Amino acid sequence: MITYMQDNPSMFRLRASKFLLLYVLILSQFLSTQLLAQRSKSPWQTLTGEAPLIIARGGFSGMFPDSSVTAYSFVSATSVPDAVLWCDVQLTKDGVGISFPDVTMYKDSNVKMLTLNGKTLTFLTESLLRTGSPLTSPPKISKACSHDAFYAQHNLSMSRFLLSVSKTVIIDYLSSPELKFFRDIGSRFGKTGPKFVFRFLEKDEVEVSTNQTYGSLMTNLTFINMFASGVLVPKSYIWPVDEDQYLLPHTTFVQDAHKEGLQVYASGFANDFDLAYNYSYDPLAEYLSFMDNGNFSVDGVVSDFPLTASSAVVLLLQRKGIFFVISKNGASGDYPGCSDLAYSKAIEDGADIIDYAIQMSSDGIPFCLNSSNLLEGTNVFQSPFINRSSTVPEIAPHAGLYSFSLRWTEIKTLRLAMTHPYSLGFNLFRNPREKSSEKIVSLYDFLILANKSSSLVGVLISVENVAYLREKQGIDVVKEVLYAFKEAYYINATKRVMIQSSNNPVLVDFKKQSPYEIVYQVEKNVGDIVDSAIEEIKKFADAVVVSRLSVYSTRNFFLTGQTHLVEKLHKFNLPVYVKTFRNEFVSQPWDFFSDATVEINTYVAGAGVSGTITEFPLTAARYKRNRCLTRKDHPPYMPLVKPAGLLGFVNHDSPHPAFTADDVTEPPLPPVTFRTPPNIPGPLSTDEKAPNSKTRLTPPLLLPALAMALASLLLLSSLSIL
Repeated sequence: MITYMQDNPSMFRLRASKFLLLYVLILSQFLSTQLLAQRSKSPWQTLTGEAPLIIARGGFSGMFPDSSVTAYSFVSATSVPDAVLWCDVQLTKDGVGISFPDVTMYKDSNVKMLTLNGKTLTFLTESLLRTGSPLTSPPKISKACSHDAFYAQHNLSMSRFLLSVSKTVIIDYLSSPELKFFRDIGSRFGKTGPKFVFRFLEKDEVEVSTNQTYGSLMTNLTFINMFASGVLVPKSYIWPVDEDQYLLPHTTFVQDAHKEGLQVYASGFANDFDLAYNYSYDPLAEYLSFMDNGNFSVDGVVSDFPLTASSAVVLLLQRKGIFFVISKNGASGDYPGCSDLAYSKAIEDGADIIDYAIQMSSDGIPFCLNSSNLLEGTNVFQSPFINRSSTVPEIAPHAGLYSFSLRWTEIKTLRLAMTHPYSLGFNLFRNPREKSSEKIVSLYDFLILANKSSSLVGVLISVENVAYLREKQGIDVVKEVLYAFKEAYYINATKRVMIQSSNNPVLVDFKKQSPYEIVYQVEKNVGDIVDSAIEEIKKFADAVVVSRLSVYSTRNFFLTGQTHLVEKLHKFNLPVYVKTFRNEFVSQPWDFFSDATVEINTYVAGAGVSGTITEFPLTAARYKRNRCLTRKDHPPYMPLVKPAGLLGFVNHDSPHPAFTADDVTEPPLPPVTFRTPPNIPGPLSTDEKAPNSKTRLTPPLLLPALAMALASLLLLSSLSIL
């Protein structure tokens, strides 16, 4: 047999290669079994049982130029200590390596085109050297080499360059989408070399050295394990989305790779684009779905915003904080505000207090809607009641179809509609699959729902336009609200009841007739508040609601300063609740790094607010459970943002005026005017026609109604496109 092998070296190599492959497979299976046993003792479902690795793509490239010195430097100040810096290596014509995101330089630099002697030349201006950073030696570095074959065609060697650099720079990870690159360089690094990570591109792209698609290679992870210890994949390999940008069921790719002993790193994370609607514009929720879903955890994430990724690692969550999470019309960022679905989700998401904005029907039934104008948030334009429009200067300068123009039996037939506050200009839509399908919830039904919840602390009832309804419509809002509480057996409930209004006589009336907590809303943005105003508020209120801009002032989406309003109100033992928080990154100043959690942390831990009023209660509730809230020192990935921190000097506008005692004082409520119940015309039947076959509209209301109809038609058209 030995002689045969000696005489047939090709057969010997074949047998040897088979033996080597068998040995590799056995060793791989043994190691993966050992790692899985180790992982079973860890809270993490990564391959090794350790926390997922945070890899900063080009540094903090979500805020600063990719691969710039500033972007790399900012990582250490805002991320976990062991964050890895991702460096895309490109070679210049003379073989010098630079860190730059792509082999072409038109998109991410100020490369200019120059025509000289009929030839087009590409050259680098001096300032590019500040964008394309020279390779340095941070604590941990991951180098990505994506174009080895391309450089070889131009007589440049990426392998030679990396081997040369490794003599002075420690390379912890080395990734490439080309298998031949690992075969060529693997043995030349030795045992102390970097970990090799094979990078998968999109599934239909072809890997140049095997001429197979990456989709085909992903089914042969045993083969990949012969060259690499890990794989880097687009996040869609793990959590795919459908054509409407909703999540599909997760794949088994991570589990399959772990069985082969391969670590899995996911790429494509950013706070300001490419989020599935399921995440409600909360990037932290996306990270957690890859790290802590009960089935698997990726071994690392490649992110443009390493601060948010770092927060995800430590947000696995133990202790409650000391502030209230208050919903805004329920979870209105996910479902139509004031709907049963929105309130149920707010409770499920962990809201402490769910709110209810009171509107009144013509027959005195309180129900919830964000505005008394039914054109805002319902499908009333498609109803037979569109001819009930009117102009009410005490409420708004333009015509509207107001709730007190319809009876409760008519209002119940309407459906709530999803709102999209950033659809115009930003093209950001909330849960576009949710159509106008939800019924309007009466106060009675809302109280029954709240009373059944074991997790809720209480409810917040908001009332406005009370004086107008008393004087002009003969409706006593205070009386009707308190009657609904009695009817729902909520009088002796153990849950807290908070009554909110911007009108102090209304709150005084509630205070006289009920034991409930009184919350005064400062309606306008203010830059300060004088002690005499606080003393007036203290006479009738137990807490205060202010806007976000009354705590931190902004200009051009940059923070410019912090007021002393919260501090002053706290000195008078008045809790301060701040409205309204949203997850969409365009709602936040740049200083918050397009991260809603950073914004909440700055208001809670920085300004010391007592609660957040939010359309996305899940984000605030998850932050509240963060164990880091009990620490005296704040980790870098939970920064307390300093106003004007991103700008050394800002020519900001004049500060908002101070809130004075005169702003609090208002005339007393007028008496309830007795009036005969209005004879509101019902909808025309199918066989009934108005005189002269024309719609029954009075001339003064014709133009406003037409304007509303056109505006509503445009809105509904935009929604139907979704």
